[in-house]
Amino acid sequence: MSVTVIKNGTLIDGNGGQPILRAAVAMENEKIVFVGKEVDLPEFHGEVTYLDADGGCILPGFIDTHVHLMLEFEPVEKRLAKPFSYNFYKAIDYMKNTLNAGITSVRDCGGTDLGVKQAVEKGLVQGPRMQVSITALTTTGGHGDSYTASGQSVKLLLDEYPGMPNGICDGVESVRKAVREVLRAGADVVKVHATGGVLSATDHPEFTQFSVEELKVMVEEANFRRGIKVMAHAQGAEGIKNAIKAGIHSIEHGIYLDDECIELMLKHGTYLVPTLLAPVAVLELAEKAGMPEYGIIKAKEAIEAHKESFVKAYRAGVKIAMGTDAGVMAHGTNLRELTLMNELGMTPMETIVATTKVAAECMGWDDQVGTLEVGKFADVVITKTNPLENLRSLEDNSNIRVVVKGGIVVKELQPKAAAVSI
Repeated sequence: MSVTVIKNGTLIDGNGGQPILRAAVAMENEKIVFVGKEVDLPEFHGEVTYLDADGGCILPGFIDTHVHLMLEFEPVEKRLAKPFSYNFYKAIDYMKNTLNAGITSVRDCGGTDLGVKQAVEKGLVQGPRMQVSITALTTTGGHGDSYTASGQSVKLLLDEYPGMPNGICDGVESVRKAVREVLRAGADVVKVHATGGVLSATDHPEFTQFSVEELKVMVEEANFRRGIKVMAHAQGAEGIKNAIKAGIHSIEHGIYLDDECIELMLKHGTYLVPTLLAPVAVLELAEKAGMPEYGIIKAKEAIEAHKESFVKAYRAGVKIAMGTDAGVMAHGTNLRELTLMNELGMTPMETIVATTKVAAECMGWDDQVGTLEVGKFADVVITKTNPLENLRSLEDNSNIRVVVKGGIVVKELQPKAAAVSI
């Protein structure tokens, strides 16, 4: 038996309860076999490796439920000057940076194909656990249609290629076929653009895309495949309502929520993935990343409404899972989202639960990850600082000392502990 024991730390297990001082977590292979006080550690026989938390905090691996691992926004001319395959090599860095921030699981919301996921699972490259949506579905002229006023198409993500079907669809039967195509390509979750968006040339966040009937077909087709969920990019109120009424599982962004939206979310148990960082990043990176003028204008319009909507949803008790839209901003900066959530009323503990337990529930993975419990995957983060006392410290990746994914240390900022035979 080969066991790794993390000790000498404060346990924040993701459930939202009182932290445990002088705690320990033990891992055998890829699973957790003990969580609790250090004095209650059982006796392990064989090879035991110890990791010293050095007085820091021991937490579950963090989860970001809205990322784009194949993208980091940059000026159009730079994107057009790169060969197709170059994007995949860049994604290796994006995934490594994600792990370095303590993010061990993600839901990719468009642009990442099955091969990238399999490369991580087979150990060819390092990256977080992932659910992939492959291609986001959109209407002609909607958010996701890369048509520009020049008559040319310039996509944020890679264009259609084998394994990456085109997501443009109009009408019930076209929608049905498109869902079947993304499922055939290996999608774990179906992504739809139910409204316009900030970074699209031909629409506005409050424009509504797809009818309720079209959205219902998406949910129906996804449910035929062992209960696969549908997530909706939905920013305007009417599009949000259509998505909820159709049975969609989570609302991404939710910029213009009204009272009826919130009532419907509470009634149906719909998750909100707010991505507060996304419009902030559009404005911060406007010049450096070559953000289009129309995107800057729409981000400025949306940012205050976005904050107001988050506050209303949080106070009403809507289930909120952490997501960032990473790719709009640099991968590895994900945990800035927690500070933004905290500034709008969430306690530090609530933000941690949002990026652990609730995020895992949103992804349907709460039996595997999200909390430190015996039998779950050994996805663990050790921090230098206490995020309950200094949440913003998590934004500095040097405060993420150790990251463990499935029992394997994928980041360690100190010499490896020596194995001890007992």
